[in-house]
Amino acid sequence: MAEKTDMSKLLSEAEFRNREYMITHLSYDREMEFYQSVKMGNIEETQRLFKPLSSEGLGKLSEDSLRNLKYHLIITIAFVTRYCIEGGLNMEEAYNLSDIYIRRVDGCTSEKEVHSIHREVVDTYVHRMNKLHQSRAFSRPVIVCIDYIYDNLHSKILLDDLADITGLSAPYLSKLFHKETGMTIKQYILGTKVQAAENLLKFSDYPCSDISQYLGFGTESHFICVFKNYTKTTPKEYRERFFRTRWGDRSAAKKKAEKKE
Repeated sequence: MAEKTDMSKLLSEAEFRNREYMITHLSYDREMEFYQSVKMGNIEETQRLFKPLSSEGLGKLSEDSLRNLKYHLIITIAFVTRYCIEGGLNMEEAYNLSDIYIRRVDGCTSEKEVHSIHREVVDTYVHRMNKLHQSRAFSRPVIVCIDYIYDNLHSKILLDDLADITGLSAPYLSKLFHKETGMTIKQYILGTKVQAAENLLKFSDYPCSDISQYLGFGTESHFICVFKNYTKTTPKEYRERFFRTRWGDRSAAKKKAEKKE
């Protein structure tokens, strides 16, 4: 009973303080409308409804302004992740993205970093959902192929394997896949593997040789050649460029903090 009384007291105090300082929260309808737009992959509507974390109406979760932003972004990531899973995004992919972004938020040393990640999170999820909804216009054999490719990126994926699981002949499947996606099966496989490699280069310390082996490339040189063909840069250059940007932001934040002291 005492615990309930204490919580009631705290709730009353919070309500009084919020009224006193005119602290409000975002309207429930508007918030749900935003998450729904991400879930549906509606890029234009998501951009229209997007609201920076520094906007009024977020509520106060910490006295520390940076920590307050971090808390709100983590909540946003959690909601977006669950809405997108509900909308059909692969659960493992959705939760892996969530883990990656929350770890990045945890390491932020400036509000600028938090805002940048906030925008990136929303863009990443809404574009993945948009792509997912577009893929649903594909025929069942093509969807089966896309799912199989995503689930077997670590292996060497053969056209005959895809033909077997779809029950179609290899020539007919190749023609159907190209007609519906605008890409050959080989191009789609390599492009998807390169996207996975980009994430591994950004968010892990695995050497290129390990990434190459993990993604089923015959040799590291083949992996480097394919990666450069798709991104116009080598894996090493890609990783260095990403970390230069990240550490440049951190250094700027550190210098700013030192000046304040």
